[in-house]
Amino acid sequence: MRVACIQMCSGINRDENLATVERLLVQACEQGAELVVLPETFSFMGGSETEKRAMAEPQSDSIVLSFLSEQAAKHEMMIIGGSVLLKSESNHIRNACPVFDAKGSLLAVYNKMHLFDMEYEGEVYHESDLIKAGNLPVSIPVGAFKAGLSICYDLRFPELFRHYVEDGCDLLCNVAAFTAVTGRVHWQVLLQARAIENQSYVLASGQAGTHPDGRHTWGHSMVIDPWGRVLCELAEGEGVIVADLSKKYLEQVRKSLPALQHRRL
Repeated sequence: MRVACIQMCSGINRDENLATVERLLVQACEQGAELVVLPETFSFMGGSETEKRAMAEPQSDSIVLSFLSEQAAKHEMMIIGGSVLLKSESNHIRNACPVFDAKGSLLAVYNKMHLFDMEYEGEVYHESDLIKAGNLPVSIPVGAFKAGLSICYDLRFPELFRHYVEDGCDLLCNVAAFTAVTGRVHWQVLLQARAIENQSYVLASGQAGTHPDGRHTWGHSMVIDPWGRVLCELAEGEGVIVADLSKKYLEQVRKSLPALQHRRL
């Protein structure tokens, strides 16, 4: 299966962000991608908390979700829609990852479970002030594979990914807006660890660059194989990376080093 990861530097103009996505989806389609993964908050990035609340849409009546559905059907490919801001029943909003099949039907929505609260080297983030945490992992069939969904900070919690493998997943997706200060040290290490310990492919699509609120995201979107090798990577800027996944190769890795069967706990 051929997959693509899209990297962006999204801003606060939703129409401009969607136009960028549309252009990059065409590139992915032209390269034969059957599945495309977008980065976290691709349609709106860098605004104030008030602006984010204003941009959050009802899931049942969302311009961004309708756009993704139309694009999936137009290009006849699955889209893991990074994440979008959706309203919830509380005063908080959802940071949600939608998945559309190649006909444009909404298959699933994963709500970010682990919220990014950090104060380090002058950078302060309190995602829990705005976002309502999800409480359920979500996995979906993707061709011959089964994919487990995660958003950014979720990457630091290996128990989520082990849950996915126990649920039959062999493809792990992380959509992100990883900060540069943490990304330069932690991003690739964590992605490769999730691939190696779970003997699974990892698809990681990220934001890259400086956003209107001054936040600098790390980028380095990549696809990693079950042996931990980086198959492709885009360090900076916007663009598309493409890789071919092999179910046969994955099965060979798990058979030759059956670490998942050697677990004692």
